Amino acid sequence: MAELKLIASSLSCFCTRIEWALKLKGVEYEYLEEDLRNKSPLLLTHNPVHKKVPVLLHNGKPIAESLIILEYTDETWKDSPLLPEDPYEKAMARFWAKFGDEKCLLGAFDACRAEGDEKEKFIESAVESFAFLEKQLEGKKYFGGEQIGYLDLALGWIPHWLNVIEEVGCMKLVDAQRTPLLHQWGQEFMEIPLIKECVPPRDKLLDRFAASIIYLRSLAASQQ
Repeated sequence: MAELKLIASSLSCFCTRIEWALKLKGVEYEYLEEDLRNKSPLLLTHNPVHKKVPVLLHNGKPIAESLIILEYTDETWKDSPLLPEDPYEKAMARFWAKFGDEKCLLGAFDACRAEGDEKEKFIESAVESFAFLEKQLEGKKYFGGEQIGYLDLALGWIPHWLNVIEEVGCMKLVDAQRTPLLHQWGQEFMEIPLIKECVPPRDKLLDRFAASIIYLRSLAASQQ
């Protein structure tokens, strides 16, 4: 059997999406928890460019970047396919996954850390971004259709991690009134046993995000 290891952090949504994919496909792997404050030689050796998790080691060969790992996983283990077969639909799934990371997740974090007038501008931008995702769910139960797929895993941070970001930032970006389809999707996604069992404890996420925001705000204040 092929040797498969996942270098990861249990609090990272980027790592959790890889665990979801491997478990959906029934692939056995060894999980290696990484201390991001004291990065291991294993991580630095196998991801010397970005020095971050997740990294998937397949027979000693490293694959980095979570969305790339998702695609590699789907192409390597054919059971329970994640990406659509249709080339256009496949391209769109990739597009919205990248949009989710670059516009929605980073936008939510920017809104969380910001204060004053700047915060309102970031909130407005983030709400607009989530509205685009809302439209992708029209007429569908999941982003993947009737079954969860690549885009559901890529956006799986929304119902758990975003909720924490919203609490820390004293704001609301996704709810039943503003984005009913996205709200309903998140609730149903989190009720899937395989999905639920991989998410980290909410209190630990709260501590991590709160500490990060305090640090970033103090850093910004010292530079003024």
